[in-house]
Amino acid sequence: MQSEIKLAKLKEGVDSVVVQELLVGPGQAIEKDQALMTVNADKSTFDVKAPMGGKLVKFSVKVDDEIKIGATYCVIEGSNGAAPTAAKEAPKEAPKEAPKVAPQGAPKAAPKPVEVSLAPVGVYPASPSTRWLARKLGIDLATVRGSGPNGRITEEDVKNSRGGSAAVGAGIPVPPMPRFEDFGPVQREKLTPVRKITAQRMSLAWTIIPHVTQNDIADITDLEAFRKQQDAKGVKLTVTAFALKASAIALKMFPTFNSSLDLASNQLVLKQYFHVGVAVDTKAGLLVPVIRDVDKKSVEQLGKELTEVAEKARTGQADMSGGTFTITNLGGIGGTGFTPIVNYPEVAILGMSRARLQPVIRDGAVVPRLILPLSLSYDHRVIDGATAARFARALAEMLENPWMMVMKG
Repeated sequence: MQSEIKLAKLKEGVDSVVVQELLVGPGQAIEKDQALMTVNADKSTFDVKAPMGGKLVKFSVKVDDEIKIGATYCVIEGSNGAAPTAAKEAPKEAPKEAPKVAPQGAPKAAPKPVEVSLAPVGVYPASPSTRWLARKLGIDLATVRGSGPNGRITEEDVKNSRGGSAAVGAGIPVPPMPRFEDFGPVQREKLTPVRKITAQRMSLAWTIIPHVTQNDIADITDLEAFRKQQDAKGVKLTVTAFALKASAIALKMFPTFNSSLDLASNQLVLKQYFHVGVAVDTKAGLLVPVIRDVDKKSVEQLGKELTEVAEKARTGQADMSGGTFTITNLGGIGGTGFTPIVNYPEVAILGMSRARLQPVIRDGAVVPRLILPLSLSYDHRVIDGATAARFARALAEMLENPWMMVMKG
């Protein structure tokens, strides 16, 4: 049988609510206590749960509608034709034929409406603390599978789902795509697994991290001369190898850059190890293999390991877990600066662009110097602008004076 579901009283002083989101569609099977729609009332958000299992026949409301307490908002067809268990009162007798939705004053044969109560904020069954945690982490509860009773989502479920949906944390429904074929020929390609994961992680990071980028430059003329000297001796070094060593030293000088923000525990996790990820451009897409214990290795060791991890990344064998900081170098392609996205759950990333000879005044004379642009993006929840500027300057000074890495490292 079909039952008209009416909206029960929310709380004293609230006579109506506004529909924020409809969570199921007509014809969809639903379970008892499953959220049907989210509403706003008195500056608070609530979800309305199904009083019975069965099938949603239709909604009598749409998004942004204002509905009064006691008004019908949907029609549910009960499982196996059985009468639903009402929140307050169920019809004593089921009609032989399922009545259609009708306004107030409908024939007496229509079933008595079922009243349902409003549950605390959320879209899926979860406690307020779990919902708060999901909002703080930028996790969409639609992407979390509940392990509790009746599929209830726990805080552990939320924590274990980090890095999930591509739309997490946005809080805004993704609008449907237009039919591009209506405007001309198109070619569609299925996302590769790497591209799909990259899209998810970038969306997550950009959504929940307030990004700021600090730009600086480093005069690496002396560094380049030293690097070429070593190259002539058969020791292959790159600017990235020096940047790895300088980063490890700077991370020790500024511990907050080697941390992660754990809002669930209200803690800043300061790591005592220094594992740096290096972005590698592969045919499958961007990968970030991690070099461990960078602080304990020489520049020469780091140069060799860079070559090894890059090759492993291109063959799908790289270890990409446990990084505390990331470096991405686009200098081989070009550019004068960019805004790299922080590799969540890290709090900072260093971008390097192409070094170019530029005229510089030194001792009153204009001389050509090799200038390297640096772009440091960071999580402004953890790092202040002044601290970021000092970190970037410390990096630049070590690249300008390589001997400082020996003294400080």
